[in-house]
Amino acid sequence: MTLLIGALTIGLILSLLALGVLISFRIFDFPDITADGSLALGGATAAILIARGMDPFLATGIAVLAGIAAGMTTGILHTRFKIHALLAGILVMTALYSVNLRVMGKSNVPLLSETTLATHAESVGKWANGEEENVMLFGWEVAAADISTLSFAFVLVAVVCIVLYLFFRTNLGTAMRATGDNPQMITAQGVNVANMIVVGLAVSNGLIALAGALLAQYQGFADVQMGIGMIVLGIASVIIGEALVRDSGLGLTIVGAVMGAVLFRLLVAVALRWGLNPNDLKLVTAAFVFVALVVPRIPGKFRKQAAGVSNA
Repeated sequence: MTLLIGALTIGLILSLLALGVLISFRIFDFPDITADGSLALGGATAAILIARGMDPFLATGIAVLAGIAAGMTTGILHTRFKIHALLAGILVMTALYSVNLRVMGKSNVPLLSETTLATHAESVGKWANGEEENVMLFGWEVAAADISTLSFAFVLVAVVCIVLYLFFRTNLGTAMRATGDNPQMITAQGVNVANMIVVGLAVSNGLIALAGALLAQYQGFADVQMGIGMIVLGIASVIIGEALVRDSGLGLTIVGAVMGAVLFRLLVAVALRWGLNPNDLKLVTAAFVFVALVVPRIPGKFRKQAAGVSNA
C-alpha cells in the first residue's frame, strides 16, 4: 500500500509536467525539449532556496518564475531569432544544465533536514489525525504522512487543472488555442502569433518547473540530472490520457493528461515491484511510450482493412 500511495503521489506531481507538455505539444504543436532542463531548474531553484532558509511556498513560487523565464527564452529564440523550434529547445535545455549546476553549486542538494511543502503537508495530516502516526485505509495500515502528502498533491493538481481550464476559456487562452490550430487565421484576426507562442511556452515551462520543485521536496533532494528523459514521460502521459478519454474537449483533455501521468507512474511502480532492475527503467519507459503510440492506432487500422475488404 505504501508503494501504491507513493506512486500515486509522484504520478500527481508529474501530471503537472504532463500538463506543461500538453500545452506545448498539443495546443501549440511545438516540440519543446526545454522540459528536461526546466524541470531540473524548478527542483534546483526550490531546493537551494529552501536549504538557505527561505519559506518553501515562496521558494516554490520563485522556481515557477525560473521555469517561466526558461520557456520565454525558448520562445524568443524561435520567434525572434528564427531558430527551429526543436533546436531552440535543445539549446536552452543544454544551457540549463550548466545553469542548474551554478544555481545549486554542486550536483545534488539534500532536503531531508529542511522544512518543505511535504513536511508542512505531513504536519497537517498528523494534526488532522490527532497526532496518530498511522491510519487505516481499506484495511491497510498506512502512514498518516503519506496520506496527507497524497491529499496535498491531489488538491494542488485539481486547483491547477481548474485554473488552466478557466484560463483557456478566456480571450487570451482562446487566442493561444487558435494559434496552435490555425496560425494564418489568427494572424488575420490581428493576433501576434509570436507573442502567443512565447506566452504559451512560458506557461508550459512554469508548470514543468512547479513539478520539479514539488518532486524535489517530496523525494528529499534535487539533482542536476533529475530532468533527464522527463519529456518522454510527459509525452507518454499525454498520449495515454488521450487514449483514455477519447475526447477532444478541453476539460477532458486536461483530465486525461493527469490520468495518463498517474497511470504511467503506476505501471512503472508495478514493473519495479515485479523485480525490474532500476538500471532498465529508462528502457522500460521507452517501451511504454512505444506501446502508447502504437496501440491506439490498431483499431483504426483494422477498421480500414475491414472497410477495404467489404468494398472489394
